[in-house]
Amino acid sequence: MSYPYQLMTQADYENAYRKSVENPEEFWAGVAENFVWRKKWDKVLEWNFTEPSVKWFIGGKLNITENCLDQWAQKQPDTPAIIWEPNNPNDPTITLTYKELLAKVIEFAVVLKNNGVEKGDRVCIYMPMVTELAIAMLACARIGAIHNIVFGGFSAKSIRDRIEDSQCTFVITADGVYRGAKPIDLKSAVDAALEGDTPVKKVIVLNHANIAISMKEGRDLWWHNEIASLQGKELKDPIEEMDAEDMLYILYTSGSTGKPKGVVHTTGGYMVYVTYSFVNVFQYKPGDIYFCTADIGWVTGHSYIVYGPLAAGATSLMFEGIPTYPDAGRFWDIVDKHKVNILYTAPTAIRSLMAFGLDPLKGKDLGSLKVIGSVGEPINLEAWQWYYDNVGKKNCPLVDTWWQTENGGILISTLAGVTPSIPTFATRPLPGIQPVLVDANGKELEGNNVAGNLCIKFPWPSMLRTTYGDHERCRLNYFATYPGNYFSGDGALRDENGNYRITGRVDDVINVSGHRIGTAEVESAINVQDSVVESAVVGYPHDIKGQALYAFVILDGNISEADALAKINTAVNKEIGHFARPDKIQFVKGLPKTRSGKIMRRILRKIAEGEMNNLGDTTTLLNPEVVEEIKNHRLS
Repeated sequence: MSYPYQLMTQADYENAYRKSVENPEEFWAGVAENFVWRKKWDKVLEWNFTEPSVKWFIGGKLNITENCLDQWAQKQPDTPAIIWEPNNPNDPTITLTYKELLAKVIEFAVVLKNNGVEKGDRVCIYMPMVTELAIAMLACARIGAIHNIVFGGFSAKSIRDRIEDSQCTFVITADGVYRGAKPIDLKSAVDAALEGDTPVKKVIVLNHANIAISMKEGRDLWWHNEIASLQGKELKDPIEEMDAEDMLYILYTSGSTGKPKGVVHTTGGYMVYVTYSFVNVFQYKPGDIYFCTADIGWVTGHSYIVYGPLAAGATSLMFEGIPTYPDAGRFWDIVDKHKVNILYTAPTAIRSLMAFGLDPLKGKDLGSLKVIGSVGEPINLEAWQWYYDNVGKKNCPLVDTWWQTENGGILISTLAGVTPSIPTFATRPLPGIQPVLVDANGKELEGNNVAGNLCIKFPWPSMLRTTYGDHERCRLNYFATYPGNYFSGDGALRDENGNYRITGRVDDVINVSGHRIGTAEVESAINVQDSVVESAVVGYPHDIKGQALYAFVILDGNISEADALAKINTAVNKEIGHFARPDKIQFVKGLPKTRSGKIMRRILRKIAEGEMNNLGDTTTLLNPEVVEEIKNHRLS
C-alpha cells in the first residue's frame, strides 16, 4: 500500500508546492479525496484574514474516527495501531490492533453517552500517557464531544481555569501517573479544581497507579466499573456525523498577555493536513514503527501520536515514562526493543541525554531507524550534530519541524530523504504553506538573505479557527499585528536558497523545554503574593532547556528572601504548574523603568543573558541607578 499524496522526490515536492500556491483549492481537494467522507464538500475554501474567518471543505460531512479507525479495522484489522511502552520496563507492553482499538473506542463512546455526554459538550481530559487517553479522546470525537486535554503537569488552578473557560461538563482522569520511580497523584488535583461551583457533572477515573484516592459519591465513577456494566450487552455505535467545520478540540496555550487562550481546531481540514504532513515529513511507509516521545497533553501528541498517524493507518508508539528512568538509555532501549523506524523527540530531551555521554547508547541496536525528527523549539547546532551522528549514525535524515499549537500541523520542515536537511534550519515550507518575512512595520521583505518576523499570507487546512469564547482575542493575537497575514510570533531568517531558520519568539513568550510560557502569566502568579511589590520575568539561554525563566522581584521588606523564594515557587506551582517555575529569582530594590512607568525588559533580558556591557543607553530611564545594582547582584 502507498499513499497517493506522498511526495517521493525533490521534483515531486517542487511540483506539489507550485500547484499548491497556484491553485490551492484544487491542490487540497485532490489530497482530501483520499479520505473517508460521508458527504463531499460543496466548496473547498472561504477565507478572510481581517475578521478573521477561515473555512475548509464547506458542507463536507465526516467523522474523523472513521478515518482513524474504521477504515483500517477493515483493511488491516490485525495491524498494531498503538503500542504502549510503560514507565517501568519490567511491566508488560500493551499493543492494540486497529480492530481492538476501534472496539474500545466504541465501548467508551457508549460509556460517555450513557453518562449524558452529547454532541458539542466539552470534556476535560487530565490523564497519564496511557492507551486510555487515546481511547478517551477518540471516543469524544466519535460522538461529537469536544475534548479539552490538560497536560498532567498543570496545577489544580490551571485545570479549573480551563474547565471554566470552556464550560466543560465532564472530566476524565486517573488516580495517578508514573514518572520515574514513584507514582504521582493526579486525582487530588482534579478534586481541588472542582471545589465549589463548577459546570462539571461527572468524573470518570481510571485506576492506573493503584493510589488511594477519594471518590465523590454521585459525581465520580470508576472507568473499569463503567466498562464492566456494558459486558454482555449489544452495543449500538453512537457515532455522530460531523460537519467539516465542527469543533474537534480546544487546546490551551500561553500568550504574551493575560490568561492562556483556548485554541480551537475543527474536523475536516485538521484531519487532512495532519495526515498529509505526517506521511510526507516522516516519509512514513506501511509497516513502519513510529515513536513520538511527546505527551498527548500538548499539540504534538494530538497531531502526531493520535490523529495524523492513525488516519494514515500507521503504528504509533506511546511512552508513559521519562527518558532518564531507569537510566539514560531508556529511549534507546525502546528503539531497540520495538525496532523503531521513525523517532520524533524534542531538543530538550536530546540535550539532557547528551549530558550522559555515549555510554547509554552502547549495546543498543539503533539500526532500525530510518528517520529522526525534532519538535518544540529550534534545535541548536551541538544537539543537532549529536543526534544526527550518534542516534541517526549519520545515516538518517533529520527533520527539524517548525509549527505551533495554533497551526495544527507542521508548516516548515525537511521532507525526510526528499528535500535537503540543513543543520539548525527548518528549511522549506510544506505544500500549501506560504510564509513571508516582514519588518517591524509590516513591510514584506522580499528575496533571500533576509531576516524578519515570520507570517503566513494564505490559509492552510489545519490552522486555528478562533480562540474559544473570544474571537476578538484571536484577531488581535494573530491577525491584527500585520494585516493580511497570520503572525506566528516567531522571528526567522531566509538564506540565499530560500531555506528558513527559526530564530525564536519576538514577543513575551518563552519556550522552556518546548513548553510555551507567557511571562505575564508567571509575573501574575508571583505578584499576588503579599510580600511582592512587583516582578519582571524574562528568558535567558539554558544548556538543557534551551531557554529558562529569570525573575527579578521587589519585596516589601517584611519577609526574608528564603521565605519569599519558597512562597513564590509554591505560588507558581499552584497557579500554573512546576514546569513554569523560574530557574533564577533575583531580589532587587527596583526595576528599570521609562518615565511613563514601563518596565524595560530589554535591559533585564540582557542582564539575564550576561551581556552586561551591551545594555544600550540607560540615561533616559526614570531610575538608571537600579541597573548597576541589578548587574552587581546578577545570579550566575
